Amino acid sequence: MKIQNGLKFVIVLIIGLFFLCGCNVKDNRITIQFASWGSKSEIDILEPLLAGFEKENPDIKVEFMHIPQNYFQKIHLLFASNTAPDVIFINNLYLPVYANAGVLEPVNIQGNQFYNEALQALSYNGHLYAVPRDVSCLVIFYNKDMFDKKHLPYPQKNWTFEEFLDTAKKLTDKNTFGISFEEDPLFYLPYLMSNGGGILPDEINKAESQKSLDFYADLRKKYHVAPKKSESASATMAQMFLQERLGMYLSGRWMVPKIREDAQFDWDIAEFPKGTKGSIVQLDASGWCIAKSSKHKKEALRLIEFLSSQKSIEEFTKSGLIVPARKDAANSKAFLDGKRPEHNKIFLAIISTSKSTPVTVNYREIIDNLKTEMEPRFN
Repeated sequence: MKIQNGLKFVIVLIIGLFFLCGCNVKDNRITIQFASWGSKSEIDILEPLLAGFEKENPDIKVEFMHIPQNYFQKIHLLFASNTAPDVIFINNLYLPVYANAGVLEPVNIQGNQFYNEALQALSYNGHLYAVPRDVSCLVIFYNKDMFDKKHLPYPQKNWTFEEFLDTAKKLTDKNTFGISFEEDPLFYLPYLMSNGGGILPDEINKAESQKSLDFYADLRKKYHVAPKKSESASATMAQMFLQERLGMYLSGRWMVPKIREDAQFDWDIAEFPKGTKGSIVQLDASGWCIAKSSKHKKEALRLIEFLSSQKSIEEFTKSGLIVPARKDAANSKAFLDGKRPEHNKIFLAIISTSKSTPVTVNYREIIDNLKTEMEPRFN
């Protein structure tokens, strides 16, 4: 009996030691860090994709670094402290800063599955530094019910600045403004580009730029078809559009999920009006890059190839949040799903007539100075 009890004790001890050791089994997977911004809805899409990648690549573990606020400030600090993640979600507005500093690894992709405009936006000095996920161009969102009530024709392709202004005037009454107005250069750059102007230091003083800035400012000050600061108060242009206080609203694809969910009226999108050089809006792009300091570049590239596949980008697309940078995903049911806006294809059509935002290494400084200079002009 004592021997049996002794054997039981030894067996229990061995089993206990087995499980104890099992808790400390070494994870032999290669760990790569991946940083991205994104709302909860984006992260809800991204996290299952990362889990799917790990399942398909059992030798790799992804350490996800979600940075919802002050993203590029924190990325800058990580680069400065030599602790940059292996894979970084980035956009064309900040890419030149890091590419110029030599902290990004050039990437190569095969085939022509991406829009060339997206590749150009994420290139610097002839080298591609990020594989694109999406492109972003501005369109005119408009309230179809408001147009119907006032017996106005909907905006058509190739409508002119004169027709645009006339429409804005007819939409404006004591409760409603015809068009949105925002002081960030993002929203008035199309007015300049469509007339041959621009916002960089060597462009802003051109006659074409100044005339376009006057036209934009006059939407508020002369024609009163756009709200002044005192008239919009604390409401954003998006809020005013959803409150039916704006007939037309200049914005991007990122607003589609919100408008789909909250708009209590019928709506659609139209191309930006045509200036002397045509209808030209700026194109921005976001994508995934690899830090030059990464010790696991091959594994990092495998993650990027997975995230930039048609299947993965279609997952990002289903929410309505992005315009895919992949042609196959852009022309799939995931994007052209029959949901509002009716003319979804406009987001794709304007890619070929757009121009990449003219970003320089000191672009953020230029934009900050421009905001200060333009504030009294717009008010």
